[in-house]
Amino acid sequence: MTLTKQILLAMVAAILLGGLAQQLLAMPNLYEPLRYVLDDVLLGGVFALAGKIFVASLKLLVVPLVFVSLVCGVCHLRDQSTLGWLSLKTILLYLATTAIAITIALTMATLVGPGKGIDLVTETTFSPPAAMPLLDVLVNIFPTNPFKAMVDGNMLQVIVFALLIGLAIGRSGVAGERIGHQFNDWNEILMTLISLLMKFAPYGVFSLLFVLFAKQGLGAISDLAVYMLTVIAVLLIHGLIVYPLILRVFTGLSPFVFLAKMSHVQLFAFSTASSNATLPVTMKTVEEGLGVQKRVASFALPMGATINMDGTAIMQGVATVFISQAFGLELTIGNFVMVIVTATLASIGTAGVPGVGLVTLALVLQQVGLPVEGIALIIGVDRLLDMIRTAVNVTGDAMVSVVVARSEGALDEACYYDQQASS
Repeated sequence: MTLTKQILLAMVAAILLGGLAQQLLAMPNLYEPLRYVLDDVLLGGVFALAGKIFVASLKLLVVPLVFVSLVCGVCHLRDQSTLGWLSLKTILLYLATTAIAITIALTMATLVGPGKGIDLVTETTFSPPAAMPLLDVLVNIFPTNPFKAMVDGNMLQVIVFALLIGLAIGRSGVAGERIGHQFNDWNEILMTLISLLMKFAPYGVFSLLFVLFAKQGLGAISDLAVYMLTVIAVLLIHGLIVYPLILRVFTGLSPFVFLAKMSHVQLFAFSTASSNATLPVTMKTVEEGLGVQKRVASFALPMGATINMDGTAIMQGVATVFISQAFGLELTIGNFVMVIVTATLASIGTAGVPGVGLVTLALVLQQVGLPVEGIALIIGVDRLLDMIRTAVNVTGDAMVSVVVARSEGALDEACYYDQQASS
């Protein structure tokens, strides 16, 4: 059985058994020893521990993999002056796809009207973390202490430090070649470690989803069904139509091959709800399965995991319309334009901020004069939607990597179409 099928089977089993566990725990007359075993031993013990260890193991690899892979890619560049153009194309593509995502979301939400007739009022207050000013974000991209950046997992600073080290190695002659070979060896070791970890993926995925659905279930969905379905519909349109269309137009490659090879990465992202935690798996698939050279993948993918928020932008677009309709407030064409611009630029301006999706949504609501407290209306279902939009985000990261690699002559087309290549 392929890894994708194993993960999919684990997901289905976890959702079904998790829902059953939730129903059992909701029974008032449940045998107390059984409740203790189910709630404390299994949910709060065995499976919670297994899920947390699995995610921690993935996150363990993120910083060393990004640093080593990016140093390898840059130090072996024949023409290091091309790095600036590669970076610009990557960032512009990410911003463009984010703008497209929120535009589709606003259009779909306006047509569907998920908040019409609801007349929701909430007494719950919501205070999002403060967003850092854009100027400070740009300054903080450059690390003063690279080791602290690695400890904190500040990916933008890690990327900048790796770029500088890679450039220096590439310009250091014989000494640089010796160090470059050592980084190549470390990169092979990290890729082997990822392969080992992937063998435990189905168990980790089962543990994460079993605990989630046993505790949260699908209870909150009924009240916000139209909102949820609208968000999911736009996510599917963006992930299965917009991305493949961009890929086809700019590269001429088959989008069906791309989606097939990305399937298990999407399942990883769905179960972890974290682009960063999925990054090691994404990098391995993009390099070994899709044929993107390391010098492109090692830059585009970590950057995408940090600033590419297409899935989050879709949630923000639908949520903005939903909240305005729920509170009986009208949005003008100018408001829609402001939402698109704010959400797109905020994808960089709030990079690395905890709860970044809610931070940027708060910024968007403030820009168009909507009550920030409205976020409390959708928090109950946001965790489930976060899983789907993370899968969309990692798909966008990989798509941009392939497009940029093709434009740079850094794509192995034979590997891309090779069904036996690692995927």
